[in-house]
Amino acid sequence: MNPDLEVVQIGEGQSFKAWSHGYPFHTVRWHFHPEYEIHQVVTTNGRYFVGDFIGEFEPGNLVLTGPNLPHNWVSDVPPDIVIPLRGRVVQFSESFIGDVKKVFPELAQFEQVLELSRRGALFSKKTSDKVAPMLEELVDAQGVRRIELFLNVIGTMSRCSEIQSLTSTSYLPDPSGFMSNGINEALAYINSHLTEQFSETDLAAISGRTASYFSRSFRRHTGMALVQYVNRLRINLACQLLMNKDELSITDICYEVGFNNISNFNRQFLALKGMSPSRFRNLLDENVRAEEAA
Repeated sequence: MNPDLEVVQIGEGQSFKAWSHGYPFHTVRWHFHPEYEIHQVVTTNGRYFVGDFIGEFEPGNLVLTGPNLPHNWVSDVPPDIVIPLRGRVVQFSESFIGDVKKVFPELAQFEQVLELSRRGALFSKKTSDKVAPMLEELVDAQGVRRIELFLNVIGTMSRCSEIQSLTSTSYLPDPSGFMSNGINEALAYINSHLTEQFSETDLAAISGRTASYFSRSFRRHTGMALVQYVNRLRINLACQLLMNKDELSITDICYEVGFNNISNFNRQFLALKGMSPSRFRNLLDENVRAEEAA
C-alpha cells in the first residue's frame, strides 16, 4: 500500500513547524513527507508503523523520522472516543537543518542522529522525559524562544546513548514511487499552486482519474472533501500572513491566499479558527503589547 503525501506548511517567518494534535486526526494515516519529523506520544497506547517496522507504543514514545520515510501511529481507542491531545510534532526541512549545521558546526553530533532517522530513530524514555516539557512549550513559543527550545530539543536528542533504529537495513523509501500515486500528484499540485484557482476536474486530470473517482479517492485519502482540504490550507496560510505581514489588510490577505471574496474568507476563517480574522490580528497585537510591557 502506497503512503499518502502529507503537505507540511512551515509558516512564513518560521524555520520549522511545531504543533500538537488529538485523536482521531486527519494526518493519522499511512503517510510520508520530505521533512524530518520529531513525534512524541503524550497519551494513549497503540501500534506504530515506520517503513517496514511495526511496534507497540505508549505515552513517552519519541521517534525521529527522516525525509520521505512512511509512518503512522494508530491509537487503541474506541471509535466513539475523542482524545484532545495525543501527541506533539516538530517538522523541519533538510535545507533548514543543513543551513543550521553550517552556522553551528557544534551540531556535528546531531548529524549521526539525522542519519539514523532515515530508518526511524526511537529514543529512550529518559530522553523523552527530558524533551517533553520543551516540546510542550515549543508548540506555542514565539520569536527567539522557539529557536532556543528547538536547539535544546535536538541537543538533548543528540546526547541520547540509547537510540534504536526501527526499519530493516535493506528498507529504502522510494518517494518517486510514492508520488506515482495519482492522489499524491494532486496533493503536490495543491501545495505548489495553493493560492491559484483550480478545480476538482483539473486535479482529476492530473491524477489520471475521472472526477467522480477522484472525489471519492481524495476523501478516502485525506478524510475530507477537496474544498474543505484547500480551505484549511489557505486559512492556515492566512494566519501566517496575519502574524507576519502587518502591512497587508485583511482584504489583501483574503485574495493573497486564494479566496475570491471576502465574505467567504471571513466565514471559513471563523469556522476553522473560532474567531474573525480581525479578532485574530487584534489578539496578536494584544499579546505583543503584553510582552513589551512585561
